[in-house]
Amino acid sequence: MKVTVVGAGAVGASCAEYIAIKNFASEVVLLDIKEGYAEGKAMDLMQCASLNGFDTKITGVTNDYSKTANSDICVITSGIPRKPGMTREELIGINAGIVKSVSTSLLEHSPNMVLIVVSNPMDTMTYLAHKSLDMPKNRIIGMGGALDSARFKYRLAEAMEAPISDIDGMVIGGHSDKGMVPLTSHATRNSIRVSEFLSEERLEQVAADTKVGGATLTGLLGTSAWYAPGAAVSGLVQAIACDQKKMFPCSTYLEGEYGLNDICIGVPVILGRNGIESIVDIPLSDAEKAHMQASAEGVKKTNGLLDV
Repeated sequence: MKVTVVGAGAVGASCAEYIAIKNFASEVVLLDIKEGYAEGKAMDLMQCASLNGFDTKITGVTNDYSKTANSDICVITSGIPRKPGMTREELIGINAGIVKSVSTSLLEHSPNMVLIVVSNPMDTMTYLAHKSLDMPKNRIIGMGGALDSARFKYRLAEAMEAPISDIDGMVIGGHSDKGMVPLTSHATRNSIRVSEFLSEERLEQVAADTKVGGATLTGLLGTSAWYAPGAAVSGLVQAIACDQKKMFPCSTYLEGEYGLNDICIGVPVILGRNGIESIVDIPLSDAEKAHMQASAEGVKKTNGLLDV
């Protein structure tokens, strides 16, 4: 199993690290345009192998896509990071060119890959990949929902003073501060609805804190987060590589599902060896449906800025 991660910055390096530590891939190729940068990151990570007990080979390359040939899964993290005060949507002009170029180069060398898009604005960049590449829709996936859901579960556990292992919850919709739809009505603690433990007012606060999870970290760190995004990507990659049939909310191309068409947005899917094995239809409350529709309108507005 060969995995390529494009972009050796904080997020890309974290992806490579978590994938290697889980020890299910034979090789991870880390590619970057900065001379020697990916090679240095790969060497540093390989020097962790004996300490962390993994045998995955991590190879760093500078802008040489031939070294990514025959990858089973490719991840695009490249693009400029979000700065304090910058929305994901403001990134579109620069990142669209990067994602289109990178995805085209990856497909040239790995025609059977599953592609995972991390670059922001993520739903729009995933949509761009669909419109730019001759690939089945189930093999192009946007990562955002897995990360947003992890942040949602963190906030729920915090509010209930409970271990996160007790918590299950999901965020659908667009991967943006205004677009996320935290499904508080479906969230549980050991199969008991969280509304049994938290007031409606507290749940609304949890949802609000979840929506600004990325912006909160950007304000604290001065740049985008990287540990949780890297872990989220590794979870998707493992589910695909190991054919786990796990359910994650991911940005996927919709053709009527959830009443939406010609859009990539976060919905629950089953991930396996073929990428998205199926889209899961779950009941939404009237309020959640309205939020999902508003989220879709926001994503489509951003998509309108693309030259496709």
